[in-house]
Amino acid sequence: MPNDAWKICWGPIPGLLLPQYTWHVLQSENVTTIDQLQSIADQIEKIVPGIGPKSGDVIRAELARLLTESPAAGRSRLM
Repeated sequence: MPNDAWKICWGPIPGLLLPQYTWHVLQSENVTTIDQLQSIADQIEKIVPGIGPKSGDVIRAELARLLTESPAAGRSRLM
């Protein structure tokens, strides 16, 4: 039976697609904005309990995708 915790989905930070479990952890740690997430992304595995190296890589890749997709469009979706 598949585990929905790792299902990729939209979450409370617009424009980002992350596993459901990752969204849960971020919310429990009160990481609710793109700016908060960007400020800790480089060391998120060390700062946020429940986020390991793989989840950290997924978060950083998704942030990079969002910002390189179209920096102006990405920023407008986030505001």
